[in-house]
Amino acid sequence: MATFAGKQGKRQDESSLGSLVDLVLANARVVLGVSGAAVLALATLAVKRFIDRATSPPGDDDDMKAKQKSLEESWQELSLIKGAPKARRQDLEEPLLSPVRAAPVPDSKDLVQSSGVSSGQSLLCLTLQEKLLSFYRDHVYVSETEKAVGKQLAEDIRVELQSFLKNKSSDLPFGNISLSGYLCDDLVGQHQLEVVFNLPLVLEDHLWHLIGGEETLLDNPWYGMIKRSSLEYFTRGSSPWDKFIVGGYLSSNSINDALLKTLVASVNWPVIGSLLDCIVRPSMAPRELKLEVRHEQVLLDITLCPVVETEGKTFLATFSGEAVENLWRRSFYAAEVSELKELDAGDGGIRRCCLLILKATFEKHPFWSRITGSDLTHVILHLSRTETDWSEAVLAVRLQQVLEELVQYLAKGSLPCFFDERVDLLSRLLPEEIDEIGCTLYEALAAPSLAEGLGL
Repeated sequence: MATFAGKQGKRQDESSLGSLVDLVLANARVVLGVSGAAVLALATLAVKRFIDRATSPPGDDDDMKAKQKSLEESWQELSLIKGAPKARRQDLEEPLLSPVRAAPVPDSKDLVQSSGVSSGQSLLCLTLQEKLLSFYRDHVYVSETEKAVGKQLAEDIRVELQSFLKNKSSDLPFGNISLSGYLCDDLVGQHQLEVVFNLPLVLEDHLWHLIGGEETLLDNPWYGMIKRSSLEYFTRGSSPWDKFIVGGYLSSNSINDALLKTLVASVNWPVIGSLLDCIVRPSMAPRELKLEVRHEQVLLDITLCPVVETEGKTFLATFSGEAVENLWRRSFYAAEVSELKELDAGDGGIRRCCLLILKATFEKHPFWSRITGSDLTHVILHLSRTETDWSEAVLAVRLQQVLEELVQYLAKGSLPCFFDERVDLLSRLLPEEIDEIGCTLYEALAAPSLAEGLGL
């Protein structure tokens, strides 16, 4: 009876201890998340086992060993669960290693080969350099097949939209649509292939002329205004674009609003999508000229930009946050891509690789996503003036320098354009937005591990 009573008391104690453990672990999942709860579970298990060994008769040790795994084995299982990367379709269909190509920007297979990192190796053992190369391979690299499919799909949609505008929407007399954007320039990431449809406005030289932003009340050289002239000789209606005049100037907002109405209400995207074996939807976000395209192999993010080219400059009709609705913003995209490619081609550098890694990292952050790929490009170009070694071996060093330079620009509240220092690329952001981005980036740089700070 004494033995039975002892065992019964022991079971009651174990039941109480088990209830306490369950309570602790249930709350741990809420507070710590799955990974934190798993670590706490193992620690709690260790304490429980210690108590069991202290209160159990010697004969019960064998039963306990048979029923439970050792704490060391549990830790090994946890490390395997946390360290094992998820397999992707590309990893299964394509070899991890391939001969090194002589391209200016190394592709993911070259990067994996040069880093010497096995895909099954625990990330806890990797250096920042190796983590960046692994991130490029897993989250940035896009195969040549996907690029080709994306480009062909974008071209097919361009043809359909061009045909519609010419045949059924003559009130928007755009010229021939041209393609640009990161997909067309091989600067793409896995999340979405970004394409820009440039819709040129063919303006009569004798009826329109550019007013530089520095000559307007806005006093910002990044913007311009297009004034209607010679009204005393050529009355309103002489140009098909006269219907978009507001206050004597060609209104970018009016053109965008008309184009948005056409995209949403007039174009039969379901029919076009069925012809091209994809789904095409206009973006439902307010004041966005975007098309979201889903194909079984790729996702396309298409932006439509009415464009005016005058005096050797390119201006985009963007929805501006400024009070003036007749603003046209100057675009430096073509010069950015050309300069970046030329520099990388000259020294076999990894500037574009650095740009793509940072762009993919920033896009998933609530604050950093306000920093565009164009902003990052200008920081890299500025840094290239002082740093000449952009070889793959210094990728981690250069990427950290780019972030440090960006934080300095944010602290000043100004990022000068590489091609025209009068233009401040941060002028589109509110001061509080600049502070949020700068503070969170500074915290990431101050983290014990930059990879941890960036969320890699």
